[in-house]
Parts: sequence; C-alpha cells; structure tokens
Amino acid sequence: MRIALIGAGNVATCLGPRLLEAGHEITVVYSRTVESAHILADRLGVPYITDLKAVPVSDAAIVMLRDDALKLLAPAIVKSLKGTLLLHTAGSVPMDIWREAGALEYGVLYPMQTFSKTSSIDWSQVPLFIEGSSDWTLDNIRQLALSISPDVTSLSSEGRKKLHLAAVFTCNFSNHMYAIAEHLLATEGVPFRVMLPLVRETARKVESIAPHDAQTGPAVRGDRKVVDGHLALLKEYPEYAELYRLISIDINKDLK
Repeated sequence: MRIALIGAGNVATCLGPRLLEAGHEITVVYSRTVESAHILADRLGVPYITDLKAVPVSDAAIVMLRDDALKLLAPAIVKSLKGTLLLHTAGSVPMDIWREAGALEYGVLYPMQTFSKTSSIDWSQVPLFIEGSSDWTLDNIRQLALSISPDVTSLSSEGRKKLHLAAVFTCNFSNHMYAIAEHLLATEGVPFRVMLPLVRETARKVESIAPHDAQTGPAVRGDRKVVDGHLALLKEYPEYAELYRLISIDINKDLK
C-alpha cells in the first residue's frame, strides 16, 4: 500500500520504519515544520513536504498529529487528499471527525502504546484498535493493521475513549509517580535506578495476577501508622501529600 505520513512526531517516527518493514511504500512525510519533516523523511529515505496540497497520490494517509492540530487541519487534509483512505491514530478523537470534514473513506488506526522518538518498539506486542466508515473500509484497515501487528481489535470511538483513559492511568499517571519518586530520592542523593527492579517486578506480576490482587503496601494493609509517617515526611511537599492521601484512601476506604 502507498501511504502518506501526516505528522513527524513520536508515533510517526516509530510507525514509519515498521510500515517499510511490512512492505508498504511511504510516499511522503508531511509536517508543518521543515526540521521535523526532514529528519523523519531522511531516516525513511522518502520525500518530505510542509504543504498539504503537495501530498502525492497515495492509497492511504495516516494522520499522526496532536488532537488539537488534527481537529484544526482535518478539513484541509480531506480537501487535499480526496479519494484517499484517511486514518488517524488518536485515542480520544472520534472517527466522525473525518465525516464532519467531508471525507468519504476513513477510519482509525490506534496503537495502544507509549511512543518516543528514541523508542525501539516491538510491534508484534502492540495492540492495534481499528474503526472504519464501512465494512469494506474496515476490512482494508484490518489488512493494513495486521501487516503491522498480529493483535488487531475493532473498537468504537466511545470504547476507544475509555481505552485511552485506561492508558492514561496505566502509563502517564504511573510515570508521573516515577517522577515524584525520582524527586524525593534526589533530595537524599539516591539515583532513581534503585527503583528499576521494583518497577520491573510490579509490571511482571500483573502479567499473571489481576492488578487488584497484586496490590501491596501500607494502604492495602490498613497500616495507618506507616501511612501517617509517610504523610509527615511529605509536609514540605503538600501536593505530593495530597496525592498520597487520596490514592491511599482509594486503595483502602478505612484510611479516611
């Protein structure tokens, strides 16, 4: 399939090489900034553009933009890529953004993973969630998705929103907890790497045990003395203390 990449950020940087590996032809990389477009296009060995009107003939365009940019540019993308299968990769943006912009053939290809430009992604382990404007379109999207990952599921826009919400709790909020831990450790001159065995074991456990059943620590035990001691340590960081208090209560309501 001939595919145009609209966007040159984290998702595009990780997905582009996988599409080439799967035998697809990348026709172009588009970005509003020359630098980011040039960097990814050079890596993929394809042309780059900063003008949507210059997108060459393609079978599909995968739009990997920030949610606000996607909503802003959707009409221009539809106008410039008439007759092209239009897909976006956003977790919280409904598929119908394409219909409202006047698209005829469209859908969603949502990879449920966290991406950064330096990531090395094992795509065989990435769940892909798809949605299409018709059964025929959905089948085409499924074939494209299966060339990327063996784990492909059809999911509605509403279902995908809840999936994205769950991903925020699982990934983004967990990572913020790591950042807080890193800050607290730094005050004692301890590197965050001492937490890595704990991070790995916590992740490993939930591969075989339900997260609720894998919960450990003073909150689940109802150990109010330890909880109060931790809150005392956090007096100079009231925002951390409030997070600690609320999460502990959510784990064990008896700590109210």
